[in-house]
Amino acid sequence: MNIAEIAKLAGVSSAAVSRYFNNGHISDEKRETIRKVVEETGYRPSVQAQTLRTKKTKMIGVIVPKVASASIGRIVEGILSILNKSKYQTLLAVTQNDPNKESEYLVAFNDKQVDGVILVATVFTTDHKRILKNMLVPVVIVGQRLAGYHCVFHDDYHAAYDLTKLLLKKGRKRLGYIGALQQDKAVGAERYRGYCDAVTDMGYSSLKENAVTAEFSIVSGYEKTKELLERCKELDGLVCATDTMAAGAMQYLCEHGIGVPEQIVVAGQGDSDMARVTAPPLITVHFSYERSGEIAVQMLMEVLEKGEAAVKEVKLGYYIVEAS
Repeated sequence: MNIAEIAKLAGVSSAAVSRYFNNGHISDEKRETIRKVVEETGYRPSVQAQTLRTKKTKMIGVIVPKVASASIGRIVEGILSILNKSKYQTLLAVTQNDPNKESEYLVAFNDKQVDGVILVATVFTTDHKRILKNMLVPVVIVGQRLAGYHCVFHDDYHAAYDLTKLLLKKGRKRLGYIGALQQDKAVGAERYRGYCDAVTDMGYSSLKENAVTAEFSIVSGYEKTKELLERCKELDGLVCATDTMAAGAMQYLCEHGIGVPEQIVVAGQGDSDMARVTAPPLITVHFSYERSGEIAVQMLMEVLEKGEAAVKEVKLGYYIVEAS
């Protein structure tokens, strides 16, 4: 069947049926009549035909580095909580932390496969920046700040600063830091900068050297704790860039008979479920990951539906969570 046949059965014009399927203005009476005919016939409009006609796919591309991550999972939940209530559908692309694959998805989505893109970013390469500059569809970046683009990100610097300062005020004067790659500007560079500035401002600048770089895994947190303790034997506290790294650190300490928190207190960042099930629970930082996903969708909708042109940046806050 086609729109003309639906219109004939409903006793209305083809234009009225078209407005019905595109949420245009028609009377309640005509809308109900068309709805009944559509329900009885099982008619569904051709997505391809609508796309050719309107130049809109009603699809949003969401690019994430991985799915086995508490923080990214919460961001995606926030994105879907809005998109699933909208007239848009979601295409989820998982890059498995491969920057080249991320670039491939950006190019594919830019070829009018979607109306807009939400990029949950980790590292921006020269290739990323070149592709983003030439994107024909709007892009909103989550988790990182990139000048000139719509971004939703967290105050990683002050979160790590306040967390480090808290441990120092608790009397832990020989801290170590387990961080991420510096190419990751948020979790890697900004959180480490917060740690460094906190120990410097509190009069312990030498602690900046007590640092190692880990991957985003429990295994890496475990291995890097061993490395750090072999190099700095008198530590009484560990600040970790993520809860996952911190959980690995706690595992190592417990297996080697080092009391937590009696001998070494461990702090993570992210306020994941993992932080609550460790024994004892981690000191951690809560970031509004779900909210960042929601705001990203709202930003993209403003561009798509209202033609909002001004670039917006939203920096979200945080709070420290201590075990009661």
